[in-house]
Amino acid sequence: MKVTLSFEESSSSDVSIMVDALRASTTITLALNNFKRIIPCFTPEEALDLKEKIGGTLAGERNGKQIEGFDIGNSPCALKDLKNSEDTLILTTSNGTRILENMASRVLVGSMVNAEAVGLKSIQLASTHIDVVMAGVKGKFAIEDFLAAGEILYCISENLDGCKLSEYAQTAILATRDYKLVKEAFLNSRTAKRLIELDYIDDVELSVMRNITDNVAIYHDNELTLYI
Repeated sequence: MKVTLSFEESSSSDVSIMVDALRASTTITLALNNFKRIIPCFTPEEALDLKEKIGGTLAGERNGKQIEGFDIGNSPCALKDLKNSEDTLILTTSNGTRILENMASRVLVGSMVNAEAVGLKSIQLASTHIDVVMAGVKGKFAIEDFLAAGEILYCISENLDGCKLSEYAQTAILATRDYKLVKEAFLNSRTAKRLIELDYIDDVELSVMRNITDNVAIYHDNELTLYI
């Protein structure tokens, strides 16, 4: 099976794994502790309109900050333990939800926190090609996505006999074998520094933790649900 790494757009029509480590992928993954479905929206206006129609909890950010009038920001720490009566989360983010819009393959959501789980699920689901897709930040490479992708790709390579890794994918794996260095680079990334300035250091520290959940979201019919 072919296994590749891409930026912003997937090269696979089979299975893709979207990675936006800080913070959309981590938020989606951990929000499934408390919500049955997550509906990604591509603009705040679309999200507000949808809440008027169906209810639910409204979460989102732009430039890292919670959007005015929303119930909560794009915070995995806040959402993983959130207790309310709603089963639907409506989410809009600067990067991760935007990437989902153009995916033509079956899409899973990956991060550091579920790297092993999403890697194994992608092997179960795919038949010819797994592509790990980094969301980046406003069209620019983000080291935290590269490192999270490397963790996922490592799991795939260790559990998929005869996989054909692209050289880009091999590079990501090699970059992630020393977790101490990974954590240091993650915490000192441009995105992390921005979030720390906004008092989201807890989100950053949570997002760099490896394999703390088996939750894996799958994107289907414009909804994210738990892949069983």
